[in-house]
Amino acid sequence: MTDTTPNSASPAPFPGTHDPAVSARLWDGDVGQLRDGSRRALVQLLRGPYLSSNRHANLWSALLADEAPIRSRLADLYLDLVLDLEAEVAFVRNVGAAVDRPDVPKVLRTAPLTFLDTALLLHLRQQLLHDAGGSKTIVGRDEVADQLRVYQGHDKADPAGFAKRIEASWKKMVRYGLLAPTSTEGRFEVSPVLRLVFGAEEIRAVQEEYRRLVGAGDEDSQGTADEVEEEDA
Repeated sequence: MTDTTPNSASPAPFPGTHDPAVSARLWDGDVGQLRDGSRRALVQLLRGPYLSSNRHANLWSALLADEAPIRSRLADLYLDLVLDLEAEVAFVRNVGAAVDRPDVPKVLRTAPLTFLDTALLLHLRQQLLHDAGGSKTIVGRDEVADQLRVYQGHDKADPAGFAKRIEASWKKMVRYGLLAPTSTEGRFEVSPVLRLVFGAEEIRAVQEEYRRLVGAGDEDSQGTADEVEEEDA
């Protein structure tokens, strides 16, 4: 007689996944349940800075197919999945930021942003919201630099130094994948993930601080910092 007693050592697959004993085993002794594509999507989310349909089409499809188990595995690491189906982007953040639990472990590193870094991020986000409607948001390095000169302060004795600070902030956004070069020199595409990075309250608080500093002509504003979540590479 055939033994039909379930094997308690083998956990049941998540809804929407195939039988892990058949499709998820990638090597001898592999006890994972996610399919190969979903594991790769999970790795990309952890590497960061984000996963998008535009940059990672196959991984995006895998994420949508196995969203529930991927969320579960991230939650085991005290991480929260932020997913925007309209913009087709996703990233992870420390769960404490989402549920107001400062006592939980912080898994992701935080990268300090200078005043200009944050000003640049907010400017790029504003451009995204202004161009909302499905089209890509393309910006020019020089025109963005001109917009940021308002933060130079009343003392403009060192324009070269201020230009270097702008250039450093620009390169940081390119390194984080928030600006992507296009086929036209000096033109960059803004990542749609920036729509999700700041909440309304954070934006208001930062903008109020900017107005205060600009009004005071504070040249030392480079030390003012905000924080964004950045993954351990």
